[in-house]
Amino acid sequence: MIDLLLFAGRIALLVLLYLFLLFAIKSGIGLVKGSRKSKQSVYTVTIVEGPPTLEGTTFNLNAILLIGRAPGNDIHVNDELLSGSHARLTPVQDGAVLEDLGSTNGTLLNGMPVRTPQTLRPGDRIEAGSIKMVVERQ
Repeated sequence: MIDLLLFAGRIALLVLLYLFLLFAIKSGIGLVKGSRKSKQSVYTVTIVEGPPTLEGTTFNLNAILLIGRAPGNDIHVNDELLSGSHARLTPVQDGAVLEDLGSTNGTLLNGMPVRTPQTLRPGDRIEAGSIKMVVERQ
């Protein structure tokens, strides 16, 4: 009789284990599917005018992008018109935001000075020092 109870306990334990694994896998698949549904559109900026080594270079805006003369910037250009930390491009849920970081010569968005953070749209033109960039949606 005890053998039969131990056998039934083992079967119940295996069933519970398989149910737990099934729910864990199902939850994992749901998380993956959920991340696909909420995929944000990725913006890019392409340098259309500037140093010859950077012209035509495209940067994905899937992380913060810093522009300036200091060596630690993502777009680093030794240009006297650029401040050490000139501007920042920050990805947001449905696009990107451009901020001037208190630069001496300013940053232009579509020919207008950037005084407060500005939301970017495809086709926008950014000017910082001698660099001119175009925003596109990937």
